[in-house]
Amino acid sequence: MAKIQVYYGTGAGKTSAALGNAIKAVGNGSSVIIIQFLKGMLDEDFIQRLEPEIRAFRFERSVSCFRELSEEEKVEEKQNILNGLNFAKKVLTTGECDVLVLDEVLGLVDEGLIKEEELVEIMKSGFPSTQLIATGTKLPEGIREAADQVLQIVSEK
Repeated sequence: MAKIQVYYGTGAGKTSAALGNAIKAVGNGSSVIIIQFLKGMLDEDFIQRLEPEIRAFRFERSVSCFRELSEEEKVEEKQNILNGLNFAKKVLTTGECDVLVLDEVLGLVDEGLIKEEELVEIMKSGFPSTQLIATGTKLPEGIREAADQVLQIVSEK
């Protein structure tokens, strides 16, 4: 099992792959937490139905995807996103779960909300037995180096 696993790319299915791993982990008796970033409330209903086996969190308040927000709305959401990251740090450092999925967390670097080095530090801060799964479209080199396993999702047609 890779301690830090990353799904990235322009193809659809990164979140689905991460959820598949989360469901498999629950089936093996592991505890799972998912924290979603930048997505709006598109997938929220489905993910909420997985509780209590998979605990899901979304700290943003907007219904819309982050990229669709006005600059003023983005400023408001930034603090909510940082609260989500702080929660992720707590989960990782305390070993609160066996598997932590940070859905679309790579987009935080792309959007300029956090620095690549900050995300690498968060990813490496994990409790020794906690598996981290991160998803996003673009993969910064520092994240690639920190990961134990990297899977690129592309669409051929």
